[in-house]
Amino acid sequence: MQAVVIVVVAVFFLGMGLFGLVAPATLIRPFRMIADSSEARSEVRAVYGGFGVAVGGLLLMSLADAGGMRTGVVVTVAVSLLGMAFGRLVGRAVERPAAFYPVWCYFWVEVAAGSTLLANVT
Repeated sequence: MQAVVIVVVAVFFLGMGLFGLVAPATLIRPFRMIADSSEARSEVRAVYGGFGVAVGGLLLMSLADAGGMRTGVVVTVAVSLLGMAFGRLVGRAVERPAAFYPVWCYFWVEVAAGSTLLANVT
């Protein structure tokens, strides 16, 4: 079960990352953000694209458990996801999102993925 959970979360990160690298302006559009300069698109490519690909790749590499790295990688990614969800809660305390998507949709994805990864740590 743990391997399946890791692969699912890795595919999510890889998908988001690749999409961020290829279409940065489109990726952030649901958040009503506009990447109208090369600097803005570069930032999206770095934070959503490069980071997503790196995390997805690291999760897949952790499946081999080389040097006993799997637990550390899984816990780090899980805590990062839960931290992102916490940030959305802080955002909710400060201002109200206009609709369920994208903010609350991603909140629940982050909570589910982070919690599931933590629950499958061995």
